[in-house]
Amino acid sequence: MLDMLRAADGPLGVREVAQRMGLHPNTARFHLEALVEAGLAVRETEDRETPGRPRIGYRAVADGPGGRRRYRLLAEMLTSLIAGTMPEPGKAAEEAGREWGAYLADQPPPYQRLAAEEAVAKLTAIMEELGFAPQAEADADDGGRYRLCLRQCPFREVAEHHQDVICSLHLGLMRGALARMRAPVTADGLDPFVEPSLCIARLTARDDSGERQPAAAGTR
Repeated sequence: MLDMLRAADGPLGVREVAQRMGLHPNTARFHLEALVEAGLAVRETEDRETPGRPRIGYRAVADGPGGRRRYRLLAEMLTSLIAGTMPEPGKAAEEAGREWGAYLADQPPPYQRLAAEEAVAKLTAIMEELGFAPQAEADADDGGRYRLCLRQCPFREVAEHHQDVICSLHLGLMRGALARMRAPVTADGLDPFVEPSLCIARLTARDDSGERQPAAAGTR
């Protein structure tokens, strides 16, 4: 994979690497992030002149690692700063998540509205790109509700010690993305670590009047 990045003319995206190597995107992302952690590659976000999620690409470091990176330590330091110094760390984290969620989502054209199922699919795609290995499921027992199962937390080690900050950040991100899409869907809450490798976001589809709408079965 590193040889592929070195031979490429520019940064390669996760799906492009996965396709070239015959890997699942989650597997490709895992190894790409390992190269970044080792200082052998860098993660880049392309500049966009239009709103929407920027493409994330990876490229090899031209002159070698240049020293080991400590991004997890940095994440721990910044998270502990928020948790230890802000009066409402969860609220601050959610507000930051909303801003970034709005930045990462595409806004539909004027006067166009997404169906709830389409909005959930787009939110799932955003969370997939961020590395959460998500799967959306319609609740068969309660029409209008969805469960977004997040089976891989990219920040698990930090979240285990600072759930209030990290999980609030993720909930805010989903809420910001749905708001940007003008989606008839609300993110009602996030249940962290219901299983060792599973968090569940609770979503509700509503119409313009605020009434709950039945969810489409079999959503992915």
